Amino acid sequence: MRAIRIHQYGGPEVLTVEEVPQPEPGAGQVLVRVCAAGVNPADWKIRAGYFKDFMPLQLPAILGFDFSGEIEAVGPGVTKFKKGEQVYGSAMGTYAEYVAAKIAEIAPKPSSLDHVHSASIPVAAQTAWQALFDAGGLTAGKKVLIHGASGGVGSFAVQLAKAKGVYVIATGSGRNQEYLKQLGVDKPIDYEKTKFEDVVRDVDVVFDTQGGETQQRSWQTLEKGGVLVSIVQPPPETEAAKYGVKGVFLGRQPNAEQLVEIAKLVDAGRLKTTVEVVLPLAEARRAHELSQAGHVRGKIVLTCG
Repeated sequence: MRAIRIHQYGGPEVLTVEEVPQPEPGAGQVLVRVCAAGVNPADWKIRAGYFKDFMPLQLPAILGFDFSGEIEAVGPGVTKFKKGEQVYGSAMGTYAEYVAAKIAEIAPKPSSLDHVHSASIPVAAQTAWQALFDAGGLTAGKKVLIHGASGGVGSFAVQLAKAKGVYVIATGSGRNQEYLKQLGVDKPIDYEKTKFEDVVRDVDVVFDTQGGETQQRSWQTLEKGGVLVSIVQPPPETEAAKYGVKGVFLGRQPNAEQLVEIAKLVDAGRLKTTVEVVLPLAEARRAHELSQAGHVRGKIVLTCG
């Protein structure tokens, strides 16, 4: 099969198109013919070696986590799925024509979407879900501040929070202000014109997708007992204690039940995905360049089959 592999850490140029052996599904796994693979910021960070100290790759490695496709074969002991079913989910090595995925990491894809749009959902939507509800404990009537709300994770976070009855404040660039309103943001903030900490107070949760100075300036927007959840940088315990709040660093965990619930929201019209760029598998390098530049609205998706 064709796949995109890296033999060393580095820039986008280390991504190469190669012919590699097709994987075999093991116990509790299915073999999926990948129709489309989502591209996430974590992909280029892994490629660049930013995570190698705590998530080292066995090189050469196939990159990618998000996928949507069709089950080609089932492994030993699998009775929940069968050949020919359309599924979506996450597994390591989705920049390829086939991937072996654990059944705990997949679910039937949204019936209302094609494979390209379905592949844009799993990692970003699950990350948002787990940050807001599992780590943040958000419920109806609470307030959240979401940074980078026009990006892949941020745009899902806005919609999931709104579906739960949460009041949403969100930051974005000037060009994305109308898009934030379309997503359902109650109070959009143009960070190019306004310092969010000057106009935001007493939120229950801050969802930090930016880190650095943005994270540092966010503590003062929380009410006592609030939670700052970051997916990019561990929040310092000293800062959390100073403001009487909690800091959580979140790493997404695959969860098939959440994928089922997310698909229900999609099919009910309550959760939409924005795919701004679609490229063939062979152009993974270009996809990484765009992702690394950080200005894509929504998601980038590779077509694999």
